[in-house]
Amino acid sequence: MMERYFSQEAQVKFQDARPELHYQVGVTPEGIEEPRCIMDPACLETIKGQPAGHRATAPTGPDPKWRFMWRLGRRPDVTQFHELNAAPVLPAGFPDWEHVMETWGAKMLDALFTVAEMAAIGFGLEKHAITDLMHMGPHLLGPTGADLSLHGSVGTLYSGYHYDLNLLTIHGKSRFPGLFVWLRDGRRIPVRIPEGCLFIQAGKQLEWLTGGHVQAGMHEVICTEGTQAAVRTARAEQRSTWRISSTVFGHVQSDQILRPLGHFAQAPAAASYPPIAAGTFVQHELEAINLKKA
Repeated sequence: MMERYFSQEAQVKFQDARPELHYQVGVTPEGIEEPRCIMDPACLETIKGQPAGHRATAPTGPDPKWRFMWRLGRRPDVTQFHELNAAPVLPAGFPDWEHVMETWGAKMLDALFTVAEMAAIGFGLEKHAITDLMHMGPHLLGPTGADLSLHGSVGTLYSGYHYDLNLLTIHGKSRFPGLFVWLRDGRRIPVRIPEGCLFIQAGKQLEWLTGGHVQAGMHEVICTEGTQAAVRTARAEQRSTWRISSTVFGHVQSDQILRPLGHFAQAPAAASYPPIAAGTFVQHELEAINLKKA
């Protein structure tokens, strides 16, 4: 369905954009979102210091990707952050849209809640320490698409070196390779998701709740020779050459306070994670990547 949606003319998709809501519902056109490294000298210095063979591609401009944000689950009736909890946008011409998005999104969101409970137990916290904060959060199913027929050169960045601002991110396997992640020891590795599996990454909000014990996962999506080979196969089989990532972004509820939980409050780096409303934190992050105007 998302291959069909993204393959529409740009002017049709533009009708589903909501820049006044920081693109947190509806479509985000290509060329809007910027990797925060562009405006962050420390991030660019980090890239320069990475060893050969494990160095990120330094982004030089906005990402050539489209994304559609579909809200999942209930939102609070009273909140300070209305633009982060807005009503969903329903595109014209897709009668099964809501059913498909809700069905797939709910399955992935359930998986995130399960993992959040497992993580809390593993961290020595109360079972619901994290999931209670996620209740009625601004969770989003955000399928992301890049047109490989237009952006198919080796080295093209579809999503520049970055971390995710939310709590936990989950997605299935794309038809086209290109996702790379950095391990804690600095190694850059390609992600290969087995059939029938989902991939989960830690976001900045989880780093905040654990006082830096868990680091937000750095990653990039880039065109490789493997990506080009998959494009050739798709064309031979007369399939779409849009690269789709069906991603769910799980969040802490906007009015909850981000702070290190339990024993993490005594972690050596805890002072680097002062209390802040999750919605305020998200707004600051959206400004840094050009989705919210300061």
